[in-house]
Amino acid sequence: MLNRLLHLNLSDDKLEELASRLGADCAFFVRNRPTFAEGIGNLFSPVPLSLAGLQLWLVKPPVFVSTRDAFARIRPRRPELSLRDVCRLPLSEWREAMSNDFEESVFPQFPTIAAIKQKLYDLGALYASMSGSGSSVYGLFAPEAELPEADFGEGCFQSKMTLA
Repeated sequence: MLNRLLHLNLSDDKLEELASRLGADCAFFVRNRPTFAEGIGNLFSPVPLSLAGLQLWLVKPPVFVSTRDAFARIRPRRPELSLRDVCRLPLSEWREAMSNDFEESVFPQFPTIAAIKQKLYDLGALYASMSGSGSSVYGLFAPEAELPEADFGEGCFQSKMTLA
């Protein structure tokens, strides 16, 4: 946004380089399109996927999940299907085919986060997941879905948007 507003005319590659100085995974957000991130979150390759028109519901509970502790407790598993293969499936099949390995260790410690994910499914999410090591949770909904007002608990921030 600053690049546009200040007419800096920096390339996406340069913006990624600058963003990576803020944090290893910050450059991921520069191009604003589906991307596979590998390495320490700094090696990118495009994903042939469009989420345009879907509705995104983001919920952030007032819970702090230590990234360090989350990584210390994670037990990564090799999935039956690679993430690249899952992204080729219809969104309706993602729930059974894609998971966030952090959820297995974070949910028992913070049941509020697990409850938010379940509530998003109860409200009709096609797919829901904790974001990264937590504590935010998002749900993807059909374009025509009615997203009602919902109470996810005291202090929860929530935002709804349609993806472009």
